Amino acid sequence: MKHVAPVGVLLAATTFLGAPAHAGSLVAPSGAKPGGAKNEPVGGARLGGRGVIAPTGVKAPPKTAAQSYVVADAETGEVLAAKNAHGRYLPASTLKALTALTLIPKLDKDRKITPSRRAVNEEGSAVGLVPKPLYTVEDLFKALMLVSGNDCAMALAEANGGLATTLADMNAEAKRLQAYDTVAKTPSGLDKPGQSSSAYDLTLIARAGLANADFRRYISTKTDKFPAPKGYYEIGNHNRLLWSYKGMIGVKNGWTSKALGSFVGAAKRNGHTVIVSIMRHDGSFWGDVASLLDWGFATRGKAIPVGHLVDPIPDPPPLPTASPATPTPAPIAVSDPAGTTRGEESVPPGLYVLGAGLLGGAIWLAYGLRRRFR
Repeated sequence: MKHVAPVGVLLAATTFLGAPAHAGSLVAPSGAKPGGAKNEPVGGARLGGRGVIAPTGVKAPPKTAAQSYVVADAETGEVLAAKNAHGRYLPASTLKALTALTLIPKLDKDRKITPSRRAVNEEGSAVGLVPKPLYTVEDLFKALMLVSGNDCAMALAEANGGLATTLADMNAEAKRLQAYDTVAKTPSGLDKPGQSSSAYDLTLIARAGLANADFRRYISTKTDKFPAPKGYYEIGNHNRLLWSYKGMIGVKNGWTSKALGSFVGAAKRNGHTVIVSIMRHDGSFWGDVASLLDWGFATRGKAIPVGHLVDPIPDPPPLPTASPATPTPAPIAVSDPAGTTRGEESVPPGLYVLGAGLLGGAIWLAYGLRRRFR
């Protein structure tokens, strides 16, 4: 009992004077990854494997020459099968899916664009832009996703404030989606050192894109008219499965000599959507993709998933608005013993409590000493 008074004094000071009684750490443990548990890959521990990851109790997924793939249920987010899901590779033109997803909300689709000389002369696949005000943003998005126009990717980036701004926006969008394997160095997907993505990330990007009506419309368009100096010409979608696979919605294919073949696509049957992403396929991949889609539709709802597609990071809540300042009352004039008038000085309530606690402690100490020496 002889320590009660000092403890009471401490608690009083803590409560009323704002001193913390205990400071607990709110920082995540060192080494924790954005995916959740320490050292666990985004989407689940099994997705860190490099070989084929498949559910038990069902038919194995078909073989493919792709070095990496993911098969997922778009509605539930279940990853049904995977191979080296987080392997980082050059994405080629599949990166245009991220370009479109990033820029569609930022650009007015009716805005007229005059492409720069740099955009017009962009290397690789192109729709054939000329430096004249012939195009709307809508036209450029269509050509970006149908014929994989690298010239359109650059023109859209310039319309968004320039290449540096657009790449920063794309990488921020990748982080928002938790696509941490993705680093954008170009808006077109043209090979550049340091650029990367993964089959898992391409699946996340495709799933987010499917939720955007304009994105979905662009990727599912088979043919369209594109402006030209004298009228227009017709362009057709490079995604062959739009023409041959039942229920194909679209998304994006890509190829460069360094990246090899890559593809991310989605199809819908009987009210359910399956997404397949592949990377580093060294041949014609259309048949492999179709087989993986067939397997996904046959397997969904019948097997324990091997992982899951994470949701985007939610936007931070809005900051509270400041309330109007409350007027401070004027000090009350009082007289001191010397007869002079001064403004009343406010004494913090905590000092009264602290004083009371000290007084109580002194009384208790005196009482204890008195009993001890009686």
